[in-house]
Amino acid sequence: MLTVSTDKTAVIAAYLAETEQVIRRLAPLSGGIEAAAEAWMTALRNGGKVIFCGNGGSAADAQHLAAELMGRFLFDRDPMAALSLTVDTSALTAIGNDYGFENVFSRQLRGIGRAGDVLVGMSTSGNSANVVRAFEAAREMGIVTMGLTGEGGGAMAALSDVLLAVPHKQTNHIQEAHITLGHLICALVESALCSPKR
Repeated sequence: MLTVSTDKTAVIAAYLAETEQVIRRLAPLSGGIEAAAEAWMTALRNGGKVIFCGNGGSAADAQHLAAELMGRFLFDRDPMAALSLTVDTSALTAIGNDYGFENVFSRQLRGIGRAGDVLVGMSTSGNSANVVRAFEAAREMGIVTMGLTGEGGGAMAALSDVLLAVPHKQTNHIQEAHITLGHLICALVESALCSPKR
C-alpha cells in the first residue's frame, strides 16, 4: 500500500515496487491465461467474437483490448472480431434510463451475442451488478464467460468459465494487472491465429 510522503522519489520507487510485485504474483495464473487464450481462439476460429465490458477504468480497458484485436497488436494482420459494450453512449443511456444501469451490458449482449462468443467482464471487485447480470445472460445464451477481477473474484467467480483473479485488493494495481493480462492474451491469440502481412 502506497503511503503519503513529501519525498517524490520515495513515492515513485514505492509505487513501482508494488506494481512489480503485483505483476510477479500473476505467474500462478498461467493455466488460466492459457485457458483464456484458447477460449478466444476457439470463438474466433468458429466465426464468433470476443466481447468486453466493465465500468470506469475497466470500461477504458475493455475498449482498449477490443481495439487491440480489431486493429493490430504486435504486427500487421487481418482484424479479429471484437467489440466493447462500453462505447455506445446512446445505448448505455437509453438502457440505463429505461431498464436500470444494472442491465446496460446484459441487454446489449442479448441483442448481439451468440452462442460460442466469449464475454470478458472486467471488475476489480468482481461484484459490479451490470457485469454480473451480463455474465448471467451469457450463461443462458451459451457464451463463454471470462472474469478479470481482484482477489477472490467476488460474485463473478461462480459465473466465470475462466477466472483471472489478480491477488491484490487495491483498484489501481488490479487494473494495471488486468491490462498486462489482456495484452498477454492478445499476444498469444495473435501469434497463434495470424501471420504477419508482408
